[in-house]
Amino acid sequence: MSAYGHQMEHSYSTRSLSAASEMRSSFVLESGFYITSFSATIFIAGFATLGLLLITLLVSMAMMLQSCQNNSAGILELRNINDDYSYCKIHSLHAQLNHLEEQNVPNVCKDLAVQYIKGGQYARDLDLTKSVIEDYFNGVKPSEDGFDVVLIDIDGIFPLSPHSSNLFQSISNCILEAKKLKRMAVLRLYINLQASGWPIILFSREPVKDQNVTIDHLVSAGFRGWSSLMMREGENSTKTNEYISTQRNAIQTKGFQIISIISSHVDILSAAYEDAGMRKFLLPDPICDMFEHQMKA
Repeated sequence: MSAYGHQMEHSYSTRSLSAASEMRSSFVLESGFYITSFSATIFIAGFATLGLLLITLLVSMAMMLQSCQNNSAGILELRNINDDYSYCKIHSLHAQLNHLEEQNVPNVCKDLAVQYIKGGQYARDLDLTKSVIEDYFNGVKPSEDGFDVVLIDIDGIFPLSPHSSNLFQSISNCILEAKKLKRMAVLRLYINLQASGWPIILFSREPVKDQNVTIDHLVSAGFRGWSSLMMREGENSTKTNEYISTQRNAIQTKGFQIISIISSHVDILSAAYEDAGMRKFLLPDPICDMFEHQMKA
């Protein structure tokens, strides 16, 4: 073969290789984005993790929304309970001030009366009131002559009548539990005042014919060493306010000075309104006591 032939063959081969190379390059460019299997695994795992995070976020948001709804419902329910209880408490106070204890009590107050006792709020209110009373007596001292006295109202701390067991058991238990809690609070105050040297006069609106029963209850409950026990002469000799005023005047006529009155009833405190130097303390009275008069009837 001539030199020209060899040159032509070499030139043809070179063009063929160049064309094949261009075709290969075109094929690689047109085939798309190429990744390895390891990179694909990481990519898929990333998408799966992102999906899991989104699902977790959605679940968390749903739970938070449910919690907010429950809290809102709880706050609304608590607000309604507080409003109803405030209404019943005002109704009770109005009844005491106007001596309307025997009138009908709103039905909404019955469940609240039980809840107030069973839920422990009444015990907490008693403890707070006891703390206020003790804070006051921590700052005053009895006179050395023994003529400064403390008057404690003991009505409503003993279950003196069996009538309550004949009606709704829940209200009956409510009344008995309330009397027990009040009796314990009054007893703690009584013991602390005695330990501080205060002479104590116990006051009751019950007739004097029940004096022995009352004394038995007092002693059994832990009350001992009182200076005097004042009870009503006769069944209905005078109205309650007149009786209270008469007893207070009798104490003062004997030279004693009433430093403080402790009671869960408004009448004895209102009857002593003119004694500006006297400190009066009102123990919380559970609204279930409003039902006791109806149960007796």
